[in-house]
Amino acid sequence: MPKAANAKDRVNDAFSRLESMVDDRLRAERARSDELVQRLGKLEQQHEELKKVAIEVEGRLERAMEYIRSLLAADQR
Repeated sequence: MPKAANAKDRVNDAFSRLESMVDDRLRAERARSDELVQRLGKLEQQHEELKKVAIEVEGRLERAMEYIRSLLAADQR
């Protein structure tokens, strides 16, 4: 019976190590996931800010083009 008990202890130790490895991996993946969520939030915020800037620039360009057109039209008169 001691061989069976020894084998059982070895199997239990192996399972324990495996559980520990899985737990470590899960912690690492959760930390990585949390980091990615934070990065995604920052990127989404930056995207929204860039969209606002793009809209503002587009409006300014349209006004500048209209001004240039009016100058050209006045020059042609």
